[in-house]
Amino acid sequence: MDKKGVAGFPYYVGIESLAQVATAGDTVCVLNILGTESRQVTPVSHAYSRGNVVFGTSPGHKGEVLVTKAGNVPIFDSVREGLDAGHHFNTGVVYLPPSGVRDGVAELIRVNPDLRKIVILTEKVSIHDAREIRAFAQGNGIDVFGANCLGVADSWNQIRIGGALGGDHPEESLIKGSVAIYSNSGNFTTTIAQYLATRGWGTTTLISSGKDVYIHFAAREFANALANDNRSRAAVMYIEPGGYYEQDLDLPKPVVACVVGRWKSKLTRAVGHAGAMGGDGDNAESKERWFMDAFGVDAIFTPEAPVASAKGAVVINIAHIPLALNKVAELNGFAPDFPPTGNLALKPWLGNNQDLDLPPDLDLDLAEAMHPYDLQIAHLRQQVGAVVPRQSMRDSSGATRMDPATQITSVHGYSVLDLARMPFEVNLALSLVHETVPDQDRALLHIAVAGEANLVGDPALAAADATREAGNAPNLVMAAAACMVGPRRVERSLQAADRLIDLFGSAGLQDPYDDSFDLGQIPVDDQTRALFLATDQEDSTRAQAMLAAADASGSRSVFLTFVQSLDGQAHQDGVLAAVATTIAWGPLRRKRISRLTAATLPWYLRLYGVMIGATFSGPRHRPGLLADIPEAELLERTTLAELAFLALTGKKPIAADARSLDMLFGLLVSNGPGAISAQGAKGAVSADGPQTPERVQINKAMVGFLTHTGFAHGGNGFEGMAFLLDRFAAVDVVDPTNPDHGVDLRAMATDYAREYKQQKAHAKELGANDPPALPGVHHPVFKGKPVNYDPREQFVASTMAERGEYNIFHDYYRELVQALFDVGASPYVFCINVDGMIAALLLALLWPDYQSGRITEAELETAAFTVFLLGRMMGAAAEIDDHLNRGRNMDTRTPASRCKFVT
Repeated sequence: MDKKGVAGFPYYVGIESLAQVATAGDTVCVLNILGTESRQVTPVSHAYSRGNVVFGTSPGHKGEVLVTKAGNVPIFDSVREGLDAGHHFNTGVVYLPPSGVRDGVAELIRVNPDLRKIVILTEKVSIHDAREIRAFAQGNGIDVFGANCLGVADSWNQIRIGGALGGDHPEESLIKGSVAIYSNSGNFTTTIAQYLATRGWGTTTLISSGKDVYIHFAAREFANALANDNRSRAAVMYIEPGGYYEQDLDLPKPVVACVVGRWKSKLTRAVGHAGAMGGDGDNAESKERWFMDAFGVDAIFTPEAPVASAKGAVVINIAHIPLALNKVAELNGFAPDFPPTGNLALKPWLGNNQDLDLPPDLDLDLAEAMHPYDLQIAHLRQQVGAVVPRQSMRDSSGATRMDPATQITSVHGYSVLDLARMPFEVNLALSLVHETVPDQDRALLHIAVAGEANLVGDPALAAADATREAGNAPNLVMAAAACMVGPRRVERSLQAADRLIDLFGSAGLQDPYDDSFDLGQIPVDDQTRALFLATDQEDSTRAQAMLAAADASGSRSVFLTFVQSLDGQAHQDGVLAAVATTIAWGPLRRKRISRLTAATLPWYLRLYGVMIGATFSGPRHRPGLLADIPEAELLERTTLAELAFLALTGKKPIAADARSLDMLFGLLVSNGPGAISAQGAKGAVSADGPQTPERVQINKAMVGFLTHTGFAHGGNGFEGMAFLLDRFAAVDVVDPTNPDHGVDLRAMATDYAREYKQQKAHAKELGANDPPALPGVHHPVFKGKPVNYDPREQFVASTMAERGEYNIFHDYYRELVQALFDVGASPYVFCINVDGMIAALLLALLWPDYQSGRITEAELETAAFTVFLLGRMMGAAAEIDDHLNRGRNMDTRTPASRCKFVT
């Protein structure tokens, strides 16, 4: 071989045998040696090849070194400086950005007459530059590999030049054998070598050709070098669409050709390794035919139909390559290089069927992972629940999302319109466990929350009453009670929940209601008993009532059975922990929630109960009675919506009243992550640093939500009620839910519309920019059409129609928006917004009590505010938990650059 190149080629080819591709005599210079990729890959190549990199270049870093296990590699500003320093090389490796590749190659060729090989790893080199690179190389007797490749390697010589063939441990994949590999894909070059070893095949030379439009050392050059390599008995070629490099290819030895990319012919542009447009003549199907013609076969090789000849076989799945090679070798009378090292059957190390009942073919047995992965997986198996990455949560949320088109918020993927159809208990759970819960869980959640609502003798009640008597709004009354539910008040229940997760997670409990689960496998020590059992000095009455209620509802879970199986009387904290863990267990196992969420759930449940209980004034809390309801009835036969109605009105509701309150709570769960209430909750978490519940006090975050609500954000539902009260002040309405009320709503609406039109005109004469607002009417998003609708109002209206329910105040609003248009007070028919619907629903609930004098107008305002707080506390809990898991310290703070001074 000389500079004239190998005979038989119409262009220069210097490499005659695969044994010359990567040799122990090759010395390497790496351009951009300190680049991101080279900094990781070059030290491995250098060490594996016993020190073949003589120097590298990185402008501005002259005098520095790249540290490797085989010694330090010196760095110069240019190739010329390295040569002048006495270094010599015959191979250049190019890691430069696409725009610099041409000039880098030119520099290598210009200053080093000993250069014989160049490996270009850079992808997306322009066609114009690739042409010039080829011209430079051809004119100077140089072989080029790439571009867009992972370099070359030789398992016999234990040499790797260029990229990452064999990964970080090439000695594990590049096993000495008799099969050469030529691949358009860099990563698959290594994968194929690993696959071959499972059938006993090692490798000789591995060439990652790249798949840019120009493949410099291409299939024909490989075939010639294969013919002259005495080490290689066969070859594997991995081929992708694009180009005609493989057409009419003369293959001197048996070859398994893996041709992929049929789908690429359907695309309208090149992608990934496609190199050129997939089309007639150079698509996957055509390349399959070229190889089948060369091998004399008429079909693709598959395990079911092993079509092959002594010349070779064509596969379209890389997993079939080893089996095809075995078949071809058998036809040629030679055997694999060594005993098989495994097989390509799926061997999953980790499995989670998400409780799905899978058919046997899909429900694969787990395999033992190789070392050290077995240790890592063993550690992972001890982890319970999801792990959420930390990120900046300013103006962000992983719990709630507002659809800008519909203005409808979703919480954990559930629209508030869907939540409005669900009971209060379901929404309380959903905000934290991210799922709707089954009836058994719903019953337990009710027991836990209602069991915490009677605050007789509790400092939380004293704090709430004192705040109430001082004339504070409902949000501060609740906040005062929440302040009393600090970490020391919940420490025992949190520890108990944590212990249950450890004990039953290790035991592999799947279904928390599995009656067949053997509690005998749960180890119980004195410390565990102390968490769940009351001492002789502690009252266990509430705990026993909660357990009895669970039994009565048919919701005794494994965790509750465990608590009852201990020798002694259960403590309320232990029962609360068992209930919370039951509710969290399914989502925890399915990794819908984190362990932190599950372990802190008792804190949220206690807060829910205390905040609901705080809405009842002190005298209504008595031992065993809340608002004259015995504790057993409260826990077993009263829903939380009924309990809330009792707090608002002092009386039990009928079924329709409770349903309306459930609907209100669902609509109020959240108004999106940017709501003031949500920001207050998240800011409180962010200020503490979201690391542990000891540092982040969940009750303080709940107080953050409460202090960020007020008469505008929270109490403004009363504005709609006040407007309706004014309109109906002189109207005799006995039952606002009776459609046969006998009131001419259209006349009422028309009279007010004319009055409102005059108010607008008068305001305009006085120079007012904005007309007087109508509470519950209009929305800046839902406007511009002849007739406008808020989809939330439409939802409530349709739900009421489905139930056969009627609301005179809603009906009046509908007449009003039409009348405003009819008299010319509005340019189109306004929508009734969701605030109007909330005001109409709430006023209908409270109307009988208001008319009878049992509730004053001031108490109506308190009721409106309280309903908002009870609904929004669920959305606040979702934001608190989301930020606790996901957020970073101080990440809700506005940067100083975005703050402004206003005068």
